[in-house]
Amino acid sequence: MAVEPRRHGEARMDTDVIDKLVGIKPGSQLDAIRNRRRAAREQAQASYRALFAPESPGEFTATERFAVATFITGLHSDARTSAFYAERLTAVGAPADWPHTIELAIAAAKGQGPYGSYPAGPLSREDTAGPTHHVAAENSLVLGRRLAAAFDHMHLLVFHPRDAAPAALQALLDAGWSTTDVVTLSQIAAFLSFQIRVVAGLRVLRADQAEAPALWQLLEKFIGAVGPGVLKVLIVDRGFMTERRSAT
Repeated sequence: MAVEPRRHGEARMDTDVIDKLVGIKPGSQLDAIRNRRRAAREQAQASYRALFAPESPGEFTATERFAVATFITGLHSDARTSAFYAERLTAVGAPADWPHTIELAIAAAKGQGPYGSYPAGPLSREDTAGPTHHVAAENSLVLGRRLAAAFDHMHLLVFHPRDAAPAALQALLDAGWSTTDVVTLSQIAAFLSFQIRVVAGLRVLRADQAEAPALWQLLEKFIGAVGPGVLKVLIVDRGFMTERRSAT
């Protein structure tokens, strides 16, 4: 049976969430890179606070917000980001059976996408059939009708954006979501799509910085042994370059 979640927002936090997800330290090169777009950096954190620690959360509770975020990031197969939101979900007082139930819901809902059909015309050649999703009845009993409907809608936005239609919005209203909260659901989905991509890009840059010294040492040894002008093309396996032994 679903347990009524707490009706309050998460405590205010000053830690930059994107920095935390990437592992950016103050004064590092990535910190300097992000500071080149300070306004964008600050706006991203302000968006997080507005969506996950609002001054007036209304009927859209903190537990629901972090449950939705855990589900969405799980659909995107970003394990580290999903784990962050799952930790926040527990921290704000979610029922004990929610995390495992959400894991089951993610596993059942994953796909490749995007699926769906465009209106008849030139883009119709890109139409792709794919599974729709409805939270299993046993999981819906744990999460409640309201959150189960939200998960179904998030699956639509992530995997079937072309198929969004008034009927999908009506399903949310029928499950007890207000029009204001439906808008917030969509904002959370859009924000997380943005955040996941920013974090992925910054993680690549961070890995590149870790690999560069080892790569240059290898190249210097090779050139020292065979002379300049011999190596024309170099294809590097990223997994190999992250091993410390690659520099020796």
